[in-house]
Amino acid sequence: MSDTDRWAADRRTVLKSAGAVGMAGLAGCTGGSDDSNTISWVMNPAEESVDIETQYQPLFEYLESEADVEIEGIQTSDYSSTVLEMQRGSGDFADTSPGAVAQVPDDIDVVGMRLAFGAEQYFSLITTTPDSDVEELADLEGEEIATAASTSVSGTLVPMLMLEQAGLDTGGAPDGNPVDFDLGTHDHDGAREQLINNPDVVAAGTGAFSTGPHVPQEQFDEMSEDYVDISVEYDDAGSREPELQLLAVSDPIPRAPIVARADWDDPIREELEELMLEADEEVFRHDPDELADQLGIDPEILDKDEDELTEEEEDDLQQFEDHELWFDGIEPATEDDYEPIVDLLDELGLSPEDVE
Repeated sequence: MSDTDRWAADRRTVLKSAGAVGMAGLAGCTGGSDDSNTISWVMNPAEESVDIETQYQPLFEYLESEADVEIEGIQTSDYSSTVLEMQRGSGDFADTSPGAVAQVPDDIDVVGMRLAFGAEQYFSLITTTPDSDVEELADLEGEEIATAASTSVSGTLVPMLMLEQAGLDTGGAPDGNPVDFDLGTHDHDGAREQLINNPDVVAAGTGAFSTGPHVPQEQFDEMSEDYVDISVEYDDAGSREPELQLLAVSDPIPRAPIVARADWDDPIREELEELMLEADEEVFRHDPDELADQLGIDPEILDKDEDELTEEEEDDLQQFEDHELWFDGIEPATEDDYEPIVDLLDELGLSPEDVE
């Protein structure tokens, strides 16, 4: 078993034991009542294949067990819709893209920055296929590129900056139309699948969580020391098929925030924010057997080495891992922590209103 496979297997073992302990700790603390407050939480799935309410279940159950509340999820289709729901006052809390802080600073307050295994930063990638003639970003002139939602920081805005810095005319995209290439926006999953399955698409811009597992580790070793040192996706690099070829790695990006509606003035808000910021890592972990049952997956595959899995079991394991909550902590943060996103928009010649 490779070091990557061993890391994945060890992580599943830790999650299985810690998840059981975490849920056991919550048992007996059933919160909420007929008179409890209903708190609305706006959610945007970064990947279409993920049931985000299932993914967020551990955090919601923790908050409901510790406070007199019931969490009601409001699912949206993209980042712009999430921002719009918060502007309308439909949501009390939301998980958003970092770009939302620059877009609607008067409508939302930053509660905290989500941490992934201690990392406060993540990355954007531009990838192509190994059989492509594209060797560098400049080769994408005249080609079709797939990216994530137009307002996604890691999925579109940062890729546009990398392409612009490579000498390509982005035409003010995503607000305008690129001059030197064709652009199609999807979600992170969709951009990756377009690259893999659509012969007209020769490159994809996504968050590293989407395409990073398809890129061999040695390519990151050669291209980005920051990625190797910081990215939680590095250990998983090269673990998924088909293989993709790395074209560019961004500078580190501040991780996405949890935000609250700015005009929400209620003691329960302060209580819930404190609970989130003080939560232990176990709070963010599913009970593995319960998650497997929800997804209709045999929990025994979680104990197998990767070389013991059938192709169907590999797909099931990927589905399981995709539904694990991607962050394991929330650190106090303010709007100032997202100033790099404002700088990003400035570099692209965009105002926050341009990407709403």
